[in-house]
Amino acid sequence: MNIKKASEITKVPASTIRYYEKEHIIPYVDRNDSGIRDFDEHLIRRINFAKTMRAAGMEIDALKKYIYLFDKVKDSESDQLQLLKQQKEIMEEKRDDIQAAIDHLNYKIDHFNDHMQATENELRDLEKVHKNKP
Repeated sequence: MNIKKASEITKVPASTIRYYEKEHIIPYVDRNDSGIRDFDEHLIRRINFAKTMRAAGMEIDALKKYIYLFDKVKDSESDQLQLLKQQKEIMEEKRDDIQAAIDHLNYKIDHFNDHMQATENELRDLEKVHKNKP
């Protein structure tokens, strides 16, 4: 199948698929006699794997390392597992940062009338004083 069909099946843009090939995230894609990429089920699975790992927050460099270990290094399961654990820790940190930001916004929303409006009014008053200075 061509790249358009592979893109439709995986819901990954053709430009991303080409990037994955260029970066060796997916193996080299054979071309047909016309020079058009010819995708098979194996490549579709690799694209879907990359898509899933990216959606899980794995950075491109980490994904490339994981793919390298999977494809090239014999007995690399422990290294692959370690990489997955590191990626999980990174995602948990990001989740915690996002949760802290959400908590902060919830505080601001919950205290808008008794805190935020008073603070904003003070800032407006300061702006008025500042504008009236020579």
